[in-house]
Amino acid sequence: MRNVVFVVFDTARAKTVSEETAPALTTLADEGTVFENAFATAPWTLPSHASLFTGLYPSEHGAHGGHTYLDEELRTLPEAFADAGYETVGVSNNTWITEEFGFDRGFDDLRKGWQYIQSDADMGAVVRGEDLNEKLQATRNRLFDGNPIVNAANILYSEVFQPTGDNGADRSTTWIRNWLESRSDEQPFFLFCNFIEPHVQYDPPREYAERFLPEDASYEDALAVRQDPRAYDCEDYDITEREFRLLRGLYRAELAYVDDQLAQLREALEATGEWEDTLLVVCGDHGENIGEHGFFGHQYNLYDTLINVPLVAHGGPFTDGGRREDLVQLLDLPATMLETVGIDDPELLEQGHSRSIHPDSGDDERDAVFAEYVAPQPSIDRLEARFGEIPDRVRAFDRRLRAVRTSDYKYVRGDDGFERLHDIERDPSERNDVAAEKPEQVRTLRQRLESNFDPLTEADEGEEVAMREGTKERLADLGYL
Repeated sequence: MRNVVFVVFDTARAKTVSEETAPALTTLADEGTVFENAFATAPWTLPSHASLFTGLYPSEHGAHGGHTYLDEELRTLPEAFADAGYETVGVSNNTWITEEFGFDRGFDDLRKGWQYIQSDADMGAVVRGEDLNEKLQATRNRLFDGNPIVNAANILYSEVFQPTGDNGADRSTTWIRNWLESRSDEQPFFLFCNFIEPHVQYDPPREYAERFLPEDASYEDALAVRQDPRAYDCEDYDITEREFRLLRGLYRAELAYVDDQLAQLREALEATGEWEDTLLVVCGDHGENIGEHGFFGHQYNLYDTLINVPLVAHGGPFTDGGRREDLVQLLDLPATMLETVGIDDPELLEQGHSRSIHPDSGDDERDAVFAEYVAPQPSIDRLEARFGEIPDRVRAFDRRLRAVRTSDYKYVRGDDGFERLHDIERDPSERNDVAAEKPEQVRTLRQRLESNFDPLTEADEGEEVAMREGTKERLADLGYL
């Protein structure tokens, strides 16, 4: 193998990825290797991607709700490829995965996929204006923040030329295709791409939505459902079961849309003669609750709906690899990619816990996987500032959580004494807490957690990154602030 292409379907949960919602990914799985039991280390973007890039758990790499930056002393996957002589290119459509939060290290070029022309100034406030007056006001406020010509071009693209329902994926795929066609040297490449469309807000193109919505609902009905996970958590409004069905339809449509972008990416690799020499890895960075367990979004808990994600690899030893049911972590991908292309990077591998899942690897298979929720994001203080008095149920989420999951059981423990045990074989949806019935199993898994991590104490809170105003607005729209 020569090249590596690493694609993240942001917010893609394993239970919703199927031949219906993701035919291109299903074909890739049929031709390659699909990992049925792949798990993220965290339920949201920043810590999960930091684990993908470093091989460390969130409490170790420190990028989480209390410290929103990937520290410079950590070795990253793109740095390993760059130092091995690879051209390293990234296209991110998630605001967290940008240079502002330390994710540009090792990349020759890390682009913001939602921008037509790359710029530090984000014109998202214009795009998100709900009427013409809001858009004009935002344009007056932001046009001269940096280069006004570049800003005007980005506004024009977003308002006029960007496909309806697209949040950067089409622009990203087009740019990648053009980049592949323009390459003339024989240097191998590492390409990273994050597609964000399955993330709130769910607003897929009409033709995709109509494939997945109930027969008694229109596209307009579905888009009219309020999508504000933090407000829902804080009981600022309610969502009926019918409305959740509409939201699930929109979510499935978003997966189908990015799956079509994956198909186009594959076509570009084939057309440029790179397909046979490329390891392609596709995963979700975390999942989503859409009414399950009483939640909307992907904060405050570690249910499998949030940490069980799709993972498919194709190329070289993964071609015709079938379906694997062994437990794997997304932080196993650095060791796997490096072994597959023959790169030895002791600094990256020795700093973390990445185990290669290459079919010929000598690394031991996992008998358990782990996940952490180090600090609430947004914090309880921010929720109080926005909503005033918040429910006791939400106040209880101001805690640190850890989970250990085997093939049979899942144990979750909080630094406030909270604990749950789920019998995964009998209760895969994790509806019933059986901790009181199985105290010996609780003790065994509690010891597994304690042996894998330092004591469960208060999260170390470092300085948060001083965000640009446009970044704050974009993250707020994604439900993080």
